[in-house]
Amino acid sequence: MKMHHLHTNYFSCSYSQSYKRICCRKCDVLNRGLSGYNTKWALTVLPKIITRPTDQGIIAAVVVFFGANDSALKDVNPAQHIPLPEYAENLKHIIQYLKSIGICEEKVIMVTPPPLDVSAWEKTCIAKGNKLDRCNSVTKEYTQVCVRVATECGTDVLDLWTLMQSENQNFSTYLLDGLHLSEKGSIFLETHLWPLLEKRTGNLPMIFPHWSDIDHLNSQASLLR
Repeated sequence: MKMHHLHTNYFSCSYSQSYKRICCRKCDVLNRGLSGYNTKWALTVLPKIITRPTDQGIIAAVVVFFGANDSALKDVNPAQHIPLPEYAENLKHIIQYLKSIGICEEKVIMVTPPPLDVSAWEKTCIAKGNKLDRCNSVTKEYTQVCVRVATECGTDVLDLWTLMQSENQNFSTYLLDGLHLSEKGSIFLETHLWPLLEKRTGNLPMIFPHWSDIDHLNSQASLLR
């Protein structure tokens, strides 16, 4: 079995490593981090990243995590910016492509972009000689579109933008530089994403028996049954 994570977060992918440990000998976790990519670019390379499986049941889940780059401000960062209507269509096309190769919507989990710490990200931009190119209120609009598309297409969705700001918590600690997830942010994502993944992987059989179930007098029969 396989679990695909298709996302843009290059800086902190510890949540994928945690899932690899949790799902060890049940399924392989494949992390497809595309740093800086928006949905337009991701959609173009998607057929090279996830191909039609030889066995339709081999993929347990696909996590799609885009929007932080799409929501870049057009006037400041036209390279990464994707207009809202196009962002919505791109997400739909990603889901449609997955369905076309036998991955049904029940196996797809959409994740919204996290909130933006404007102050911290502005400092990061200035340090690189750039202007502030994102705004949290705009990120909210992309979050709402992601949630709507997931609802319309019948996939699960994790609203990271809302969860990280609930109960007036200080979400800045979840972000490394105002935009990318910190270690704490990755743990937050891992904690909230896992229940959705567990529904898809919890009943998977273990690949090869536990060592305590191996008959040491006839190990070959135990291992190859």
